[in-house]
Amino acid sequence: MSESSSTPNSPSSGPPGAQPPPAPGQSQPAAPKPNGNGALQSPAFIWVSAIVLAVLLYWGLNYLISAYTSETTDDAFITGHIVSIAPRVSGQVSAVHVLDNEFVTNGELLVELDPSDYAATLGQKQAAASSSDSNAKAALAGYNLMKVKVTTAEADARKSKADADAAKATYTKAKADFERAKELVKENTISSEEYDQFKAAADEAEADLNSSNDKAAADASKVNEATAQMEAARAEADAVLSQLDESKTEVDTAQLNLSYTKIYAPADGLVTRKQVEAGDYLETGQTILSIVPRDVWVVANFKESQLKNMKPGQPVRVGIDALGGREFAAHVDSIQMGSGAVFSLLPPENAVGNYVKVVQRVPVKIVFNEPLPEDKTIGPGLSVDPRVQTSSFQAPKAVTAIVAIVLAAVAALVFKAVSGRDGK
Repeated sequence: MSESSSTPNSPSSGPPGAQPPPAPGQSQPAAPKPNGNGALQSPAFIWVSAIVLAVLLYWGLNYLISAYTSETTDDAFITGHIVSIAPRVSGQVSAVHVLDNEFVTNGELLVELDPSDYAATLGQKQAAASSSDSNAKAALAGYNLMKVKVTTAEADARKSKADADAAKATYTKAKADFERAKELVKENTISSEEYDQFKAAADEAEADLNSSNDKAAADASKVNEATAQMEAARAEADAVLSQLDESKTEVDTAQLNLSYTKIYAPADGLVTRKQVEAGDYLETGQTILSIVPRDVWVVANFKESQLKNMKPGQPVRVGIDALGGREFAAHVDSIQMGSGAVFSLLPPENAVGNYVKVVQRVPVKIVFNEPLPEDKTIGPGLSVDPRVQTSSFQAPKAVTAIVAIVLAAVAALVFKAVSGRDGK
């Protein structure tokens, strides 16, 4: 076989594209380095990262804007009116018409007490009032009778006085005639018989005058006697009428006590803390249940350092923990005049002992602008997170989103350009 023919083990043979071995004394060429920035330069990674960055920027910008334009606190709770129900009279419970957490309306019957004792008392007071009414009528009749007697006595007295005046006039004339007759008889102008007649007439007139005066005096004393009896009758009638008024008052009181055996709801709301069952004996003023109306508000205890720019009327967003942080629109209604510690059971006395300054908290009343969901239980004591807008500056959510997207896109382009230059 010829020497130029190739053999399977010849160095020139090999797979196509394979580099021939280097000649003796020739250096080995360097192998190419793998590119480590290939995954970071991929469009999918860059734009996914840009979206994540945009979301983070959006929330971060909102947090910064909110931190500088609003005040918030986690020391805030829902509160409302709590109406305590207690009986106004004592007695045994005969029926309970409500259950725990049941919604009741104003005027709805809640609890009934046994009315037997109070009904019997009412009947007794009504009988006493009827007796007093009869006594009052009799006393008034006696007083009216005495008024008639006084009127009659006064008329008799006036008639007697008139008769006495007439008798006095007759006596005056008869006496004057008698005096003239005495002069005439001396002059023998009249006879002795005529003189005796004038004397008899004068004596008779004097007797009539004395009798009329005595009768007038007697009739005047009868007027005084009748007047005194009338005053006594009037005093007796006044006393009886006072007893009648007292009896009527006792009847009214008994009727009220009987009506108090039925306890009604004073307002709409939910029954809470029910502590009464049929057969229980209740004392006056004993709390048996409470009614919580649906009208609630928020009391947020802000630090005194947060009140610099806070004032009534500012908008508030209230997140309710019981609803998963769902927010509702509200506004600042009022700010308490004084810290909460001042109105506590044992207020601090800073003038005694060593003083350590403590940041005080001031209750702020926040009222909802929109109705709360009726199918959810939102009552006093639930925690909330209020955020009060204390600055007039507001950045719309759309503007914040656009700024976050622009910043994220710029960051993505810058990252792509820097990573591409590093990969060359």
